[in-house]
Amino acid sequence: MESVLSKYENQITIFADYLEEFPDTDELVWILGKQHLLKTEKSKLLSDISARLWFTYRRKFSPIGGTGPSSDAGWGCMLRCGQMMLAQALICRHLGRDWNWEKQKEQPKEYQRILQCFLDRKDCCYSIHQMAQMGVGEGKSIGEWFGPNTVAQVLKKLALFDEWNSLAVYVSMDNTVVIEDIKKMCCVLPLRADTVGESPADTLNASNQSKGTPVGRPTWKPLLLIVPLRLGINQINPVYVDAFKECFKMPQSLGALGGKPNNAYYFIGFLGNELIFLDPHTTQTFVDTEENGTVDDQTFHCLQSPQRMNILNLDPSVALGFFCKEEKDFDSWCSLVQKEIRKENLRMFELVQKHPSHWPPFVPPAKPEVTTTGAEFIDSTEQLEEFDLEEDFEILSV
Repeated sequence: MESVLSKYENQITIFADYLEEFPDTDELVWILGKQHLLKTEKSKLLSDISARLWFTYRRKFSPIGGTGPSSDAGWGCMLRCGQMMLAQALICRHLGRDWNWEKQKEQPKEYQRILQCFLDRKDCCYSIHQMAQMGVGEGKSIGEWFGPNTVAQVLKKLALFDEWNSLAVYVSMDNTVVIEDIKKMCCVLPLRADTVGESPADTLNASNQSKGTPVGRPTWKPLLLIVPLRLGINQINPVYVDAFKECFKMPQSLGALGGKPNNAYYFIGFLGNELIFLDPHTTQTFVDTEENGTVDDQTFHCLQSPQRMNILNLDPSVALGFFCKEEKDFDSWCSLVQKEIRKENLRMFELVQKHPSHWPPFVPPAKPEVTTTGAEFIDSTEQLEEFDLEEDFEILSV
């Protein structure tokens, strides 16, 4: 195992050696819901891409689980892609989609706090340590490669411990997004001081029984919506291409997780029939916080032209991501899906209003009843038994 890791640790990808620049064309480029005219807005386009947080293989971090690997080179690429998608959701949540990053410029404190969520330490809520260990509950050994659906399930569970970002994470099942279930999960009644610790249903009943105490209007919990899909058998079915590209045009877009067997990429947009992606297959040294509590972020942004691949070369196992900060964003997304995705004869996924009667009842995920922090809770894989094992249907072709 160590010899394999050392081989990958010495493998540094230099993009400029084999990448052609963006072609000189009048075509539009779409990046996470924003369009750029390539011929006149190339610098703006590259700036938009470089602003995305870029997570790659790292080495020389503390061993996962105390005795596990100290590098994720060779196995952690899908976990890094999941981190990138989630980081984009957090950027949109705290800073907005139009926020931009500039090298060596002081950034908002929220940006630094977001970055620290992903450092390679066991006490960071979305670190490689937390993701790998939570993956054990999904049937994945530490050091084993993940698929898109497994990463989605891991992020859903880790988010339960993240009180600062307070995301509702919904992972669709059987290619179906259920509006009723999402509304049930995201519409949260504000808790009164004397009802902290009660369930929303208990709070509602208590409020109705208290004369003179009106029930507060439900607030919307920001939604990270992940839709795992299989768009073919051994390769992507061309009938899905237009609908897949349409998803990158949506203002709620967080891109897609996918790639090739055992080779994951974070897809952020497209030009024509070429997908644009950030590649995690570069091994960098672990970066920690500095004495002043900030993180040197120079290695967390890709400053070279991004890579591209023909969409038909994409493995059919993918996961689409969307972020809806407010309820109106989700309602708008539903309208766009009805208009652009469901019009196809062979639909990528279904959007239904009501919970299917033949499914088990929907229960919004809840943090397990433990007395430790999330980071401490999953410090040992033996403590994962409270989580149910999710079916992992997205095994990639080899």
